[in-house]
Amino acid sequence: MLKIHGIARSRAFRCIWAAEETGLAYEVIPIGVVPGFKLEHPLPINPNNKIPALEDGDLVLFESLAINLHIAGKVGAPLMPTGHDASRVLQWTLWAATEIEPHVMRWAYNAFLRPPADRIPAEAALGKEAADQRLAVLESELAARDYLVGNGFTIADLNLASVLYGSFVNGYDFANFPKAKAWLSRCLERPAAKRARAQREG
Repeated sequence: MLKIHGIARSRAFRCIWAAEETGLAYEVIPIGVVPGFKLEHPLPINPNNKIPALEDGDLVLFESLAINLHIAGKVGAPLMPTGHDASRVLQWTLWAATEIEPHVMRWAYNAFLRPPADRIPAEAALGKEAADQRLAVLESELAARDYLVGNGFTIADLNLASVLYGSFVNGYDFANFPKAKAWLSRCLERPAAKRARAQREG
């Protein structure tokens, strides 16, 4: 059984969604966050002392998107394709982590995550400006297809959609990116996504 350390209202949501997509048995081992975005108690299996972390038998992993690649790899295609499409999955997963997530989080911290008194509107604006540049790339890529890789939903879509999830449900303006918004809606309305969202939103 997969053991996911964290809570759904954290990046562990991504791993819960991935587990739901695969149908693999999993258990969420709750560990919450206190003000300042610190863990309520140490998590020894992650040397970074962050959530999520995964135990799969004797394998221990940290980094949510790496965990998701592992989970998808356990069931293979279509969630984790082979050949060149496997490389494209890695490309989009790394793009999610390095290109867009830092800017979306810069916006998020200053739009809804921090207490109102600690938010800096100028920082939110700069985060959105940079994120919009990346969303323009995504919009172009989705011009000719419904999903990022191949002809259907893969872990690449899940990884990027989960990075964008918080912004999507907290008022980020996607008006200039209709194809990206439609793709994100398709991903987040999947049955497995709804089950994971119910844990986070409920």
